[in-house]
Amino acid sequence: MPDYKAPLRDIGFVVNEVLEAEKVFQTLPGYEEASTDLMDAIAAEGAKFCEEVLQPLNRVGDEEGCTWSEEGVTTPAGFKEAYQQYVDNGWPSLSADVDYGGQGMPNLVGIVNTEMVGSANWSWGMYPGLSHGAVKTIEEHGTEEQKQKYLTKLISGEWTGTMCLTESHCGSDLGLLRTKAEPNADGSYAITGQKIFISAGEHDMTDNIVHIVLARLPDAPEGTKGISLFIVPKMNVNDDGSVGERNGVHCASIEHKMGIHGNATCVLNFDGAKGYLIGPENRGLNCMFTFMNTARIGTAAQGLSHMEQSFQGALTYAKERLAMRSLTGPKNADGPADPIIVHPDVRKMLLTQKAFAEGSRAFLLYLAMLGDIVDKGAEQEAKNADDLMSLLTPIAKAFMTETGYEAANHGVQIFGGHGFISEWGMEQIVRDCRIAMLYEGTTGIQAMDLIGRKVLGSGGKMLLNFTNMIDELCQANTAEEDKPFIDALNAKKDEWLGVSMQIGEAAMSNPDEAGSAAVDYLMYSGYITLAYFWAKMAIIARQKIAAADGDTSFYEAKLMTAQFYFERLLPRTESLKTTMLAGADNLMQMPEEMFAF
Repeated sequence: MPDYKAPLRDIGFVVNEVLEAEKVFQTLPGYEEASTDLMDAIAAEGAKFCEEVLQPLNRVGDEEGCTWSEEGVTTPAGFKEAYQQYVDNGWPSLSADVDYGGQGMPNLVGIVNTEMVGSANWSWGMYPGLSHGAVKTIEEHGTEEQKQKYLTKLISGEWTGTMCLTESHCGSDLGLLRTKAEPNADGSYAITGQKIFISAGEHDMTDNIVHIVLARLPDAPEGTKGISLFIVPKMNVNDDGSVGERNGVHCASIEHKMGIHGNATCVLNFDGAKGYLIGPENRGLNCMFTFMNTARIGTAAQGLSHMEQSFQGALTYAKERLAMRSLTGPKNADGPADPIIVHPDVRKMLLTQKAFAEGSRAFLLYLAMLGDIVDKGAEQEAKNADDLMSLLTPIAKAFMTETGYEAANHGVQIFGGHGFISEWGMEQIVRDCRIAMLYEGTTGIQAMDLIGRKVLGSGGKMLLNFTNMIDELCQANTAEEDKPFIDALNAKKDEWLGVSMQIGEAAMSNPDEAGSAAVDYLMYSGYITLAYFWAKMAIIARQKIAAADGDTSFYEAKLMTAQFYFERLLPRTESLKTTMLAGADNLMQMPEEMFAF
């Protein structure tokens, strides 16, 4: 596998200079202690654990995979020990509520750690990663008794959590689910049914797993309006919080997958398992969105992690691998050939990886900070942040996983034939990251959420929340040196509003017009969103260079990468605009029987 070095300099740039996180946290009650020095120190310690403990286990997990037996699932060699070290060091509790044993640090600090863990070993990171959504769901919707019983152990890392949505006959269409919840005399429920594709659904790292399960009560309405949410522990929990007898939930098998072999993806059978209602009856899907939105942001982090991992491996190889001579004359005159980084096509791929990774990092960490404002900000400030998160989350999830997969494939291409060989580890990155475009809602589902619910459903108000931010950036930065970025961004912002209106008008007479445009519209939106962050980073970099403040070469590289993004990647919006406005007829006119002869 490629060696992983946490990009602490770039993380610090985003957290401290782009987001000015310390200044923001001083205004949020409970986060005042999140100083620049403290956040940098936490990131540095997290980097050591990721580089020294998790990264060496990445290939082990891929080659060994998980092992199923009647007794349960055994994780790859070293995974269990690494998890215990993770717990002993206090990482699971980093961003959790202090009232239930957490350290009370901002979500932003936790997402920084999520990126580094994912880049080092995504399969391993899924075991504690799924617990974050369980924690958020119980924090927001659980009773005080449920919080005391389950939250404290989830936050400490003694237990892990999952979400159990999917069934074999229904993937994302949860209105079709059949799992039943029958009331018991003691106020609990008997949960019966089968769930599939349950990441980290069974393992040997902890002595209990808390499943957050969607099921139907008797006489519940059909469709999504009749779904309730339940806490179903693998092991029943006694009144004193200790682990009791085995509950009626068992792993029937684990899936054989394209990638993420080190994580157990389980088929779980619920055979009258004892569960506990969380949130109101028949409002389970609303409550589960807390978990799902946390998971979507976590999946966006997977896209970033694989961009970074593949870029680091490809960059090292491109500097060392000798092949042919530079078109402008030898650059390695004493050697038999030049390193391949001298060739324009290799540089284009490396710069694409770099531009996606660094732009996505700024985007993701901004989303995390919005989550902190939602949690701790004043009422109107929190509402504004929540509206922005609602718009940007589907863009982040889909755009960052799609471009993450592109970046991973560039890594294989830079290695040439060696990229296709498993010993280099580049093909594993491609296999591992392919799932990210599927789980927590496919790219198509995210796209329909964006254009249907968020943009058209809000009458464009949610989109205006973000385009107004673009306006503010453009109006505040009128220096001649910034014009290439500001002018291009401003033009794209206006165009974004215009095409949104065109699609909305067409969809009023034919809803398929929105569906036919959706994915292209989301990717188009993603490129403009990243352009906003690249413009902001470029302006800061230019100002730092002008003031001779800090490492000039770092800021010069930022400016060059921004230029590459605006001149080589942002123009992709032109073709996306053409295709999204091409209409639904070319997709829908062909009868089903004519697709093949």
